[in-house]
Amino acid sequence: MDVSIVIVNWNAKELLRDCLNSVCEQTLDIDYEILVIDNASTDGSSEMVRNDFQQVILIENTENRGFAAANNQGIAQAAGRYVLLLNSDTIVCDRAIEKTAEYADEHPDAAVVGCQVWEDSDTIQLTCFRFPSVADVAWSAFGLARLFPNNRTLGRQHMLWWRRDSEREVDVVSGMFMMVRRAAIAEVGPMDEDYFLYFEETDWCYRLARAGWKMLFWPGARIIHCHGGSNSSNKAAARMFVQFQKSLCIFFKKHYGLLSCTLARGLLVVSLGSRCCLWAAKVLLRKVSDRDVNSEKAQVGNYWAAFRFCAFGSEPK
Repeated sequence: MDVSIVIVNWNAKELLRDCLNSVCEQTLDIDYEILVIDNASTDGSSEMVRNDFQQVILIENTENRGFAAANNQGIAQAAGRYVLLLNSDTIVCDRAIEKTAEYADEHPDAAVVGCQVWEDSDTIQLTCFRFPSVADVAWSAFGLARLFPNNRTLGRQHMLWWRRDSEREVDVVSGMFMMVRRAAIAEVGPMDEDYFLYFEETDWCYRLARAGWKMLFWPGARIIHCHGGSNSSNKAAARMFVQFQKSLCIFFKKHYGLLSCTLARGLLVVSLGSRCCLWAAKVLLRKVSDRDVNSEKAQVGNYWAAFRFCAFGSEPK
C-alpha cells in the first residue's frame, strides 16, 4: 500500500462528498486506501459515506474526539507507506496525491511533505510556518506582523513575505494536506491528543524535527481549500477561537516551559482584553447610529471568551 488517506469529518457532508470524489478521480496510478473518521456528525455524513463510497473505511465516533485523536484512529488502522492527513473541506487537483508521494520518495530524509493550497482561482493560501516563539505572540497580538508583513522579524512565524510558490524546508506543514512517512511516525509516535484542535501538527513537526527529520513544502502539487477553511470553524466560532489560545498555551508549556507559557499567556490577556474593549466601543457607536451590530457583537463574544480563558482558565460550554 502506497498511501493511506485519513480524513476527519465533522458535519461537512457535502464538502466531504466533493473531497472524496476528487480523491477518487485524481488518484489513479498508486495503491491507496481512504479512511474517514466521523466525529459524531449530525448531518448524515456517515450515511452518505456508507451509501456512496463503499470502498471507504468508515470509523464512526459517538462523540467529537477532536482532530488529533480522530486522526490517530485513522493512523492506527492505516496500511500505507505514507499517511496523508487531508481535510474534509479540500478538493484534490491534478493528481496531487500521486505527485506528492513521488516527491516524498525522492526525499527520504523528509518526514512530512506539504503541497500548494489554493483558496480560489486567484489566491494561494499561506500554509506552512515556523515554530512559534514568545516574540511571535507579541508581534501577532499587537498587529505588528500584519502591519509590516515583509519584515523578516515581525512576520517570521507565518513567513508573510513568501508567496508559497517555491520549494523550501519549513518548520511546520499545515495539517489540511500533510503527507507523513510511516517510518517517521513509528519513530516519534502519533499526534498528541492533548490538542483538541489547532497546533497538533505544530507539535508533531516539532517532535519530528528534534528526531532529525525534515519538513518540506513543494508547490508541484496543489489542492483547493474550500472557503479558506472557514466553514468548519464558523460552526462554533467562540469555542474554536478559545481552543486556538488553549492549544498555543499547551504547546508553549510542553516544549518551552512554564515561564514561556506564562509570558505568552500574559501577552494574550492584554491583547484580547484591548480588542474586546475596542469591539465593544464599535457596538456602542453603531447602536447610536441605529445600525446593525450582530457582527460586532459576535466579535466581542469571541474576544471575551478568549480573554476569560487566558486570564482565568474558563472555557465556553
